[in-house]
Amino acid sequence: MRLLTLLIGLLLALMQYPLWLGKGGWFRTWELERQLAQQNETNDQLRTRNKALGAEVQDLKSGTDAIEERARFELGMIRQGEAFVQIVDAGSAPAMLPAPAVPAGGQGAAAQARAGGPAGAQPSPPAAASPRR
Repeated sequence: MRLLTLLIGLLLALMQYPLWLGKGGWFRTWELERQLAQQNETNDQLRTRNKALGAEVQDLKSGTDAIEERARFELGMIRQGEAFVQIVDAGSAPAMLPAPAVPAGGQGAAAQARAGGPAGAQPSPPAAASPRR
């Protein structure tokens, strides 16, 4: 009787091996399901990206708004008569520029200002004062 129980246990173990560890076993199936879920997620992301690119292509083909937006943001272009204003964060501001060097004539900026500015400079006319009432 003991031999029969041992033989049945051994046969049961041999039958379980392909189910768990074989080519089409549970472990392989779980791994393939995980890979399939990961691939489906990647496909969804790429499908969303393709839709966005398709919409952008359609917009570029049909209208000028997308072309104008790209010219403004990617190429820095502005319309005639517009003013370009750039706001820079305090942390990303460029370093202070060094003071200008003294010109060869020997006069510094302060001496030029007292003498009426650099040679050839025309002073600006004074602003007209409006009478107060």
